[in-house]
Amino acid sequence: MPPIRFSADMEQRLRAHGINPTQQRLTIAGNLFAKHQHVTADQVHESVKSGQSYASKATVYNTLGLFAERGLLREIFVDSSRTFYDSNIQPHHHFYNVDTGDLIDVKERLNPFFVESDLPQGTILEEVDIVIRVREKTTASY
Repeated sequence: MPPIRFSADMEQRLRAHGINPTQQRLTIAGNLFAKHQHVTADQVHESVKSGQSYASKATVYNTLGLFAERGLLREIFVDSSRTFYDSNIQPHHHFYNVDTGDLIDVKERLNPFFVESDLPQGTILEEVDIVIRVREKTTASY
């Protein structure tokens, strides 16, 4: 799905997902969907604050949750205290650098078939979401 470029496109996409396109939601969408990116709620809030519009931190968190719930974003949980929002909703995996806090797409799709043989009886594979944690070579312990 290509990034949204214009306000009318954003408004149409929000409506298509059953979301009322308020000015604050359009502002947040404009920050999120201008390119494929991985951002935290705090980063989105800072980006919105530095622009022409304003949205409270609670509005940003609620909007991100709504966008994720409606399929506009992917929520990536890297640990119990850190969540990223990914504007690329196509299935893919991530590297998370625990030293820098960066979340990076894995360029090649990992093969999910290793999981299929171990699925509980009576279930089917819906999705495989993998976050691979890495460290900088200089900080890795041997």
